[in-house]
Amino acid sequence: MTVPDYNPARENPHHLPRKTFTQYSAELDREMPVARWGDFGVPVLLFPTAGGDYLECERFLMIRALSPLIAARRICVFACASISGDGWMNGEAHPGHRAWLQELFDRYLARTLLPAIRAECGGYPTVIGAGSSLGAYNAVNAACRHPDSFSKVIAMSGTFDFDKWQTKWPSYTPGRDQTYYFHQPLRFLPGLRGTLLDRLRNVEFLVATGQGRWEEPAQSERLARTLRTLGVPVKLDLWGHDCDHDWPTWRTMLPMFLDHLVD
Repeated sequence: MTVPDYNPARENPHHLPRKTFTQYSAELDREMPVARWGDFGVPVLLFPTAGGDYLECERFLMIRALSPLIAARRICVFACASISGDGWMNGEAHPGHRAWLQELFDRYLARTLLPAIRAECGGYPTVIGAGSSLGAYNAVNAACRHPDSFSKVIAMSGTFDFDKWQTKWPSYTPGRDQTYYFHQPLRFLPGLRGTLLDRLRNVEFLVATGQGRWEEPAQSERLARTLRTLGVPVKLDLWGHDCDHDWPTWRTMLPMFLDHLVD
């Protein structure tokens, strides 16, 4: 499938207002900003890419692409901040420290952000988690750890194999670090059993990736196989070699997927 050109000068016909608020995370000991677009509809939580912040999706015109669904009150979009710059993307930090920061971020999601979204969107006990690149990882990781809070996950061009980033630390053994292990879905999912797995089987996953520049479709394929083996509902959607690991691809994917997934 060819990704069409996206004209950044096109006016947003809906003039969607943005609401922003800040939450203090005791776990991370920092203020965590959140943005919201829309006043009604299925809540969608967008996770930023590796270097992104909570307004990244607006700057890169994703909100404009989603504006028909938001204006029709079919979805309400929340975008959260990220700790990836201090965590997984900080090549100077020890892998164990990066994993610990991810654990703190996970606690913030479970204890602060997700309850706040539920409070703002009465009647919707779950959200749709979505993200691209490292944002896809965060959506998948959060849903696998807290499946009762998610109805669906849309993971686009995901980065799921972090072991290759640990070569600077040859003495570090990821499999022996429980915090690292349990924040790597490709590691902990194959051994998942019991109640958590039963709950995860109620979450629908859509794993999509292009095959163009900078893409690594094998990671998405591996995740889809792992979920399918566990009996978790998953659809793998492979796009063409003209679909790059970049915003034009994701701006085409996400509105189309959400249009099919929400009433």
